[in-house]
Amino acid sequence: MERWLLIALAAVAVLALLAVASGQAGLLAGHAPADLGVQGGRLKAPSKTPNSVSSQADLWPGHPQQAQARIAPLALVGSGAETLARLRRLVEATPGARIVTARDDYLHATFSTPLMKYTDDAEFWLDPAAGVVQVRSASRLGRSDLGANRARIEALRSRLAVP
Repeated sequence: MERWLLIALAAVAVLALLAVASGQAGLLAGHAPADLGVQGGRLKAPSKTPNSVSSQADLWPGHPQQAQARIAPLALVGSGAETLARLRRLVEATPGARIVTARDDYLHATFSTPLMKYTDDAEFWLDPAAGVVQVRSASRLGRSDLGANRARIEALRSRLAVP
């Protein structure tokens, strides 16, 4: 009986090592969606699985994750340009973050987990009509993110509000 237990433990250890090696090799990062950005005053719709948040979720009526994905936009701190510049600095100071695109009215960043290298895409758009920063953040792979995208955006919101 002990021999089977040792074999089972060894198999679990090998599988865990293979999973970590796959992540470190970038096999779990996924690919950036080709349709990110602002199109017609909207960011991309939330994911169809519970692994994203969007301040524009209500613009997608009937979307299966509309209620789950709903999050408030970011309030401006000073002017829109000042807010996006501060947001960029906050993102750059976040471990695992990388700025992909930075314009006067739009920011796209990726966030990767340290061990497995799972990657999330976050977009921030200065919405001139609403006077806020619209946000969308979504995991590239998997069904659930265990609330990681929501927690990240809320942490950025808190840090943005501190002078």
